[in-house]
Amino acid sequence: MKIICIGRNYSEHAKELNNEIPDKPVVFLKPATAVLKDNKPFFYPEWSNDIHYETELVLKICKQGKYIEEKFAHKYYSEATVGIDFTARDLQSQQKAKGLPWEIAKAFDNSAVVGTFAPLKSQHCNFSLKLNNHEVQNGNTADMLFSFEKIIAYASQFFTLQVGDLIYTGTPSGVGAVKIGDHLQGYLEQEKVFDFWIK
Repeated sequence: MKIICIGRNYSEHAKELNNEIPDKPVVFLKPATAVLKDNKPFFYPEWSNDIHYETELVLKICKQGKYIEEKFAHKYYSEATVGIDFTARDLQSQQKAKGLPWEIAKAFDNSAVVGTFAPLKSQHCNFSLKLNNHEVQNGNTADMLFSFEKIIAYASQFFTLQVGDLIYTGTPSGVGAVKIGDHLQGYLEQEKVFDFWIK
């Protein structure tokens, strides 16, 4: 199982980080060891002082495929949830400044929170994150720069999609830092799909 992540897929988020709006999906990977599920706590790593949450709609691949045409991409997923792409922003900035890869800032252990999956009922889904019972992010997949189908068609040119793979489809604006003691709750529409603490 692999995790395919899409960066800068909401224009407002790209703007808040002073990034250019991409003309193709920005793709990076996380390993299976990045998954944090079942509402287990996230333990703040000792090597960072600036861990940020990025709330995303997550698709689960249900069929193996390669070079998938956009018009057939809808056949390769049926379930979705909400997740968090945790980012060590300080490490990411250091790596970027040196022109180095930044997997250590994105793909570290437990950096991919994943909620409970449910059948995807619509292409346009509301999702949100509460931090200490205060809503800090709220997005709708209708605002994505690249649709589910475009993401799958593009990513499958480079990576064979396998059953159980996860696709994190990008975060809307409102990302921010977490600290030890914080309580995070994720929602898909009105349904709570994860609920955990930072320790």
